[in-house]
Amino acid sequence: MTALSTWRDLLAAWAIPETVHPPESPWVLPREVFLRRADRQIAAPIGATHQLAAEALQEPGTVLDIGAAAGAASLPLVGRSNVTAVTAVDTDDELLAAFAERAAGVEHRLLSGRWPDLADEAGAADVVVCGNVVYNVPDLAPFAAALTAAARRRVVVETAARHPLTELNPLWQRFHGIERPEGPTAADCLAALAEAGIEPEVVEWRRPPEPEYAEFATMADVVRRRLCLPADAAADVERALADLGVDPEMPPDLGSSGRDLVTLTWPGSA
Repeated sequence: MTALSTWRDLLAAWAIPETVHPPESPWVLPREVFLRRADRQIAAPIGATHQLAAEALQEPGTVLDIGAAAGAASLPLVGRSNVTAVTAVDTDDELLAAFAERAAGVEHRLLSGRWPDLADEAGAADVVVCGNVVYNVPDLAPFAAALTAAARRRVVVETAARHPLTELNPLWQRFHGIERPEGPTAADCLAALAEAGIEPEVVEWRRPPEPEYAEFATMADVVRRRLCLPADAAADVERALADLGVDPEMPPDLGSSGRDLVTLTWPGSA
């Protein structure tokens, strides 16, 4: 079995088990988390992803943001680096609208759809950033190849150290008695990229704790849905989160990226 096929199979293992019948879709898009994360980064950027992208923008240049959401990976560069224009690619139109609100003052384009389907329309940029997307990409080789082809200077990819939904595994065991997958991990991603001919530089770092939701109850409801539980299980989920050590004053998003992160960089070829 190849590293690329292993990556694909590990992601496929996250399908909801046939024995579980979700009362509503468990694939929750926590827009509030993306908005709050973007606003924090724009106000005070932290982390290796920002640093490595900024290094490549010491000379004026353009940025292409893949899976842009509200702009946490690209918009903190505006005003702090020599960014002349930004293109945002995302599948969620509400988040793209939020990106546009935060991109006031810099030339920007919004492209609604998936990468690499929109690669031709997006064109080339000096720096390509991609934040916390790869665990949604089973076909990693063409995705990464298109990132490389779009970048003139550098590709900067941020990802969680392991599949972020693994944070919910103790709760799956508690409520369903089900063992969920333990991967894939960033190491699996690196192995797959190597097989595709890409050998990134790797920086491991940790995001400090932060309240990713305004309200603990909102965070608990997202967890409930991700666990395929009915609405009347809300109180049970809140108790389970407390047992896990979740601080109600600092509610994290268990399932989007986590605090242990890896930033990968490699040269572009455009």
